[in-house]
Amino acid sequence: MAKVVIVIPTYNERDNTEKMIEVLAEELPKIKNHEMHVLYVDDTSPDKTYEVVREKAKKYPWLHLLLNAEKKGLGAAYAKGFKFAINELKADYVMEFDADFQHRPDEIKKLIAKIDEGYEYIIGSRYIPGGSIPAEWGFKRKFLSVVGNLVARFGLLLFKVHDLTTGFKLTKSDILQKIDLDHLYSNSFAYKIQILGQAIQGGAKWVEVPINFMTRTKGESKIIKNEIMESLKVIFLVQLHNPKMRRFFKFGTVGFIGYLVNASALALFTRLKFPGPAAWGLSVELAIISNFTLNNIWTFKEQKITGLKNIVLKFLQFNLTSAGALIIQTVAGSISDIVFGVHARQLVLPFIIVFMVLPYNYLMYTLVIWRKKTTPNAGA
Repeated sequence: MAKVVIVIPTYNERDNTEKMIEVLAEELPKIKNHEMHVLYVDDTSPDKTYEVVREKAKKYPWLHLLLNAEKKGLGAAYAKGFKFAINELKADYVMEFDADFQHRPDEIKKLIAKIDEGYEYIIGSRYIPGGSIPAEWGFKRKFLSVVGNLVARFGLLLFKVHDLTTGFKLTKSDILQKIDLDHLYSNSFAYKIQILGQAIQGGAKWVEVPINFMTRTKGESKIIKNEIMESLKVIFLVQLHNPKMRRFFKFGTVGFIGYLVNASALALFTRLKFPGPAAWGLSVELAIISNFTLNNIWTFKEQKITGLKNIVLKFLQFNLTSAGALIIQTVAGSISDIVFGVHARQLVLPFIIVFMVLPYNYLMYTLVIWRKKTTPNAGA
């Protein structure tokens, strides 16, 4: 049995809050195999929403209140709520949930059910079969929602996830504790992109569950202008701190240096009138030496090859795996010489490297040369 805390931030939600608590009082007992709690995080609302929570908490022992002295934004409220739920309420899972009935209380159990299947990050998705956004929304609202989500999908390269901007999610506490909640990249709606991106990049076992996003029953929409620009900032920062993306950037830099070595050698061999296969082949080998050295001391320094014997053996293996790149460039380059002429070599070379050689090399480097060693799980 997991202890689940539903975190609900509020600011001037008095009317919605009273109704929501009563609806939750009907829905939560339907969840039999987990211990359910609700934590309201109120930013000292002028309409005194927190008074409603305090009064209802006398009736419902599963209801809790965290009162913030001032309003700092949705992301900040969720971050404080997550930490309180984990540290004080000892939550195994925390759920993000809106106070305004845009998330349906009767769909909470759909996300909770995925805990029993071993999932650590459960996403309430509007953009998979069975999910929906309000038909009442105007074109502009729908456009911003769809485009904002697509920007996040492409920016984070998470094409298998269909809804990255949803605010209805269930997260295992262990996953959240890996994220620096004290220094979120955004205190507005874009916080959700950071948490989703870093949770999945961190290896969380995730799944999407269809939800039906509703229109507000009372109050004003919290949609903020310029949210896409804020999201772009968050996407950039998430990828900047993504270890896999940093490694790929390093790999690209090393590859560019290798390209310069390759191109310079090819130009020299062309002036010396080397035969086509010899010119292409020798220039590739010089680039291979450059790539091996720089990748070993920089790109893959966590798996750095040390010791003269190991370096020699790995360099020979590197050459063997690079034979594919040698064959690719030599064959493609020789065909280019026939089709376009020797004078076109410098124009053709970038295309051969970017679209043929680099993808092959990265695959070989990560799977063979600097393959990360794995250790058996404890107790296995």
